[in-house]
Amino acid sequence: MKSIPWEEVPEDKLIQGIRRRIVTGEQVMLGRLYFPKGATVPSHRHPNEQITHVISGTLKFIIEGSEVMVRAGETLHIPSDAEHSAEAMEETDEIDAFSPIRTDWLDGSDAYLREET
Repeated sequence: MKSIPWEEVPEDKLIQGIRRRIVTGEQVMLGRLYFPKGATVPSHRHPNEQITHVISGTLKFIIEGSEVMVRAGETLHIPSDAEHSAEAMEETDEIDAFSPIRTDWLDGSDAYLREET
């Protein structure tokens, strides 16, 4: 066991200037994402339960048709298979926790984050 500084974790460059770093355990995954103001994550769903914690900035989520604003210091739970999208209302730094691990993030099949739509 050892601590892992985020700045030493390889960074993925995604759509609209979104950047992501990933750390995994055996059954849980953390992703740290950086959003420029106005960047959006298209609507999607996954079987993984998600908890999002905003470190700085503000994200507007649409979850199953309902809008939820998540600001610095706030945490949001997204249930398994809930359709959701996100928009950065300002430059945002956040951490997502997933269980089980998002294999699509690891194998690169998360096309909704990799292709301009």
